Amino acid sequence: MTLRIYNTLTGKKEEFHSLRGKEVGMYACGVTVYDLCHIGHARSAIVFDVIYRYFLYRGYNVTFVRNFTDIDDKIIKRANEEGVDYRTIAEKYIEEFNIDMGGLGLERPSFEPKATDHITGMIDLISTLIEKGVAYQREGDVFFSVEKFKDYGKLSGRNLEEMQAGARVEIDEKKENPLDFALWKSSKPGEPFWKSPWGEGRPGWHIECSVMSQKYLGETLDIHGGGKDLIFPHHENEIAQSEAATGKSFARYWIHNGFVNINKEKMSKSLGNILTIKEILKQWHPEVLRLFFLSHHYRSPVDYSEDSLLDAKTGLDRFYITLHAIHEELQKPVSTKQKKGDLTPIENSRKAVESFQARFEEAMDEDFNTAQALGYFYELQTALNGLLTLSGGQPTDEIRSLLNQGNDHFLNKGQALGLFRENPRVYTDRQKKEGLIKLGLKEEDILSLIEERKAARGNKDWKKSDEIRNDLLTKGIVLEDTPSGTLWKIK
Repeated sequence: MTLRIYNTLTGKKEEFHSLRGKEVGMYACGVTVYDLCHIGHARSAIVFDVIYRYFLYRGYNVTFVRNFTDIDDKIIKRANEEGVDYRTIAEKYIEEFNIDMGGLGLERPSFEPKATDHITGMIDLISTLIEKGVAYQREGDVFFSVEKFKDYGKLSGRNLEEMQAGARVEIDEKKENPLDFALWKSSKPGEPFWKSPWGEGRPGWHIECSVMSQKYLGETLDIHGGGKDLIFPHHENEIAQSEAATGKSFARYWIHNGFVNINKEKMSKSLGNILTIKEILKQWHPEVLRLFFLSHHYRSPVDYSEDSLLDAKTGLDRFYITLHAIHEELQKPVSTKQKKGDLTPIENSRKAVESFQARFEEAMDEDFNTAQALGYFYELQTALNGLLTLSGGQPTDEIRSLLNQGNDHFLNKGQALGLFRENPRVYTDRQKKEGLIKLGLKEEDILSLIEERKAARGNKDWKKSDEIRNDLLTKGIVLEDTPSGTLWKIK
């Protein structure tokens, strides 16, 4: 099946065709490094990490570029507040960004350029725009004239006349039109600057992404993306300056992820509901956050809450419990005894295993529908759990084969989503230990009660057996009787 992507530029899903066969060039706008990253940054980073991973899974050679904006008004303001050089602030938060993204389990992009390393390229592009008559100088500043680019507004679907009528742009008497945007800003006293044909100054925000993306990916990109908040004006302005300079299409597919709300409210500093990645990872396993985001289509808004993360954790725990059980079952000797009775679990498992890859790829090929793909993981898990119950510690060759195939699906396709990367035993043991600490319980006490219950069952003392089970349940411990013994887990 051909991969289809929703293209913001056309407002519809389109079949994906790379300019260079199995080579893909993808650029995602990075962060302005003046503060710690928050959950909104996490979502965008995870979305494009999964897109990157899926292209690799599909056999493409991907050049993935994600930038750092390391010179900006916010960075300068932060540096002045702390009494340090702007580079100190930028380097500090680049390091924090890398720690956060590593914590989230992201693949490193092919290139992570910094804006300040590409000033020469920005000056060259601005000079080209002036020569072509679409940019103008005013007292050391350089502005792009939006009226000179006839397609301005094509990405956001905005009409230039309507934008001008309703313009809420900071008034600048140097501009010919309120919507014109800065390509180069003259330096103010005490600000960092670079020398240019227009005097000492620094680049505007939008120009950096055009220069860095085209340096590594060429004049026309396969994919350009970022959060929906970047559609206008950032990406709109990137298109204008890039296409005005080259006369070529800047990016063929535009991908934008939806917003993150906190408890049904827009995330903002004024509301005091900004959640940093560091805060979240202190409480939640990184794959919990990833599973939460991937349970929604990347273009849809998501509502973050403690309950929604708890639901994701429950789902992730169950996945790992199943994987752990599979690993344990595969360590047991093969049984030559044929299973009798209801063999439905074997048939269900075979169907789930044999159809899984095609269904997973069909979902992901339809605009990276991770929510649908995860639905198939849940179905596969249910089928494999049925198979484990039927096996009962005595796996036949057929059962071993199906369990092996199912486990391989989790690892291989899970890698495309950045999930199930931890050893299942390590994961489940840690979750139990952390859960027991929260409940104030000790594992040896639970095991002692399980043995006491086992003895009661052996003596057919069902009342005592039920009392022990119920007592543990009230303490947050769930018992599960299996053919190979009684298992326990945190409620």
